[in-house]
Amino acid sequence: MMGEQRVDDFAERRQHLAHLSEDELEQRFWVLAGQVVDPLLELARTHTTPSIERSVLLRMGLDSSTTQGIVKQALAKGLLGHGAGHCVWRYAQLKGLSIEEAGTQLAGGKGWEDLEGYFG
Repeated sequence: MMGEQRVDDFAERRQHLAHLSEDELEQRFWVLAGQVVDPLLELARTHTTPSIERSVLLRMGLDSSTTQGIVKQALAKGLLGHGAGHCVWRYAQLKGLSIEEAGTQLAGGKGWEDLEGYFG
């Protein structure tokens, strides 16, 4: 109801966390965040399509022919479930490349062994 003040029960609700250090709280946060995100990642892994992945790559600024090559290669290597955009971004990070450079290399067939090793 309007005008009613919310009961402050913070001290009661945090009792199970009161004994944790700052580092332990941070570690607990990341564990819980993983529990929230893991099902979403699994859903994305099992419910993507080449069309969706090409769309992601186009939004990353890559041209249509490059996106076609990347998706074709990712599908052949069994890595499409990791996300084509993720593959490009990860390869760019691994090699110190721009997104465009990484995309061009991956579309041409180069670098997939690095990603296969990374995604293991």
